[in-house]
Amino acid sequence: MLVNEIFLSLQGEGYHSGTPAVFVRFSGCNLHCPFCDTRHASGTEMTEEEIADAVKRLIPHASFPIPLLVFTGGEPALQLTPSLVASAKAAGFTVCVETNGTLPLPPNVDWVTLSPKGLWLGAEAEPVLRRADDLKVLFDGGHDPEAYAHIEATHRFLQPMDTGESARNAALMRQAADYCLAHPHWRLSLQIHKIIDIR
Repeated sequence: MLVNEIFLSLQGEGYHSGTPAVFVRFSGCNLHCPFCDTRHASGTEMTEEEIADAVKRLIPHASFPIPLLVFTGGEPALQLTPSLVASAKAAGFTVCVETNGTLPLPPNVDWVTLSPKGLWLGAEAEPVLRRADDLKVLFDGGHDPEAYAHIEATHRFLQPMDTGESARNAALMRQAADYCLAHPHWRLSLQIHKIIDIR
């Protein structure tokens, strides 16, 4: 497997926002989103055992286990295997995956965060997944999140797009908040790791 980085932080987005988590970021993606804010192209080849060992080394206190292991990317579905998920679950983790949904996932994943990109990239980026725990739709003020009303989700989040411009970001945040107030089945998701400047 090609791994970009493995690190300990707080989950910055969605339902588990603020929860301590170990992140395994896989290299590579099958989409090329022009607004992608993650540098995931480079990586180190690792076996499943090496990934598991690296994760264990990040746990600070055996008596206070980290509850979440988040597989992200890039696109983790390109590499994630049922055996790696099983070993993580056996170690006591709730296994979360952050995906664009265009590829199937191992069936033993505990929590799926689906962030579809078809509104921007067209039919080839439309998700094949039809169910998620979190549905996280980027909000740019120009696309209707209800395009994904057909996806079954326990939680539906709008996340203002990070444009790299503070004034534009502030405007999108206000618009996303207004949208949630008018459509209360959506919740606002902010990237708190960027707000508090952590990894």
